[in-house]
Amino acid sequence: MKFYFAIAFVLLSYYSFSQSKAWGGKKAAVVITYDDAIDQHLDHAIPLLDSLGLKATFYVTAFSKSVQNRMAEWKKLAAKGHELGNHTLYHPCNGGEGREWVPADYDMRNYTVSRMQDEMRMTNLFLQALDGKTERTFAYTCGDRIVKDSSFINTMKSDFIAARSVRNETHTIGEIDLYDVDCYMVANHTAAQMIEWVEKAIENKSMFVILFHGVGGGNGLDVSLDEHRKFLLYLKSREKDLMIAPMLETAKHIRQWQEKMH
Repeated sequence: MKFYFAIAFVLLSYYSFSQSKAWGGKKAAVVITYDDAIDQHLDHAIPLLDSLGLKATFYVTAFSKSVQNRMAEWKKLAAKGHELGNHTLYHPCNGGEGREWVPADYDMRNYTVSRMQDEMRMTNLFLQALDGKTERTFAYTCGDRIVKDSSFINTMKSDFIAARSVRNETHTIGEIDLYDVDCYMVANHTAAQMIEWVEKAIENKSMFVILFHGVGGGNGLDVSLDEHRKFLLYLKSREKDLMIAPMLETAKHIRQWQEKMH
């Protein structure tokens, strides 16, 4: 009986030790992400993030109008410590019923896996020209991970450190699939609702990824300037409990932890 108690104690101690090293010893991880590269990110999100010293990941659709018209400003983000992530060249999605807004030319049902991969790799090359970096993370457009009946990410794992999906879930560090990272998408939510999501992640010692599109306009999936500001102020106030970092940095931490534990 003493032997079994000793084994249980060792296992419990090992679990406690391993969990204490997750998230740099903090209670949870938070990754702030912004999708589609729109003007409101430059005009509204960046000034607030920089004033608070918070770093975020901006998933860039390379052919977006904002990138075309304000490329020099997008280039500056990396120099400020923000991450430029890959959100494809043209933002293709699966069209069909309920998605009539998807142009036929960029309907993923009309794509091949090789076309998808070529456009993603071209976007990586474009982003490297902006920030000089070769390590990159990816965000699935519209959360779509399949071209026809095939996954395009399986043969691209050497191109990306991680890939972000769109599902309202959080996971502990040992449970995370780096090529299917979940996130909570903001669609006119209040700061109180977003804060509740973070508090749940803290309770579960998990990773919380938040996805913004519009910030005070620019996209129907919007957050008001006031609610966005209150939420970021809350994150700043919880820095002692939260590992707040861009996706690339957080994904590297997860990979190192998982490799050590296994």
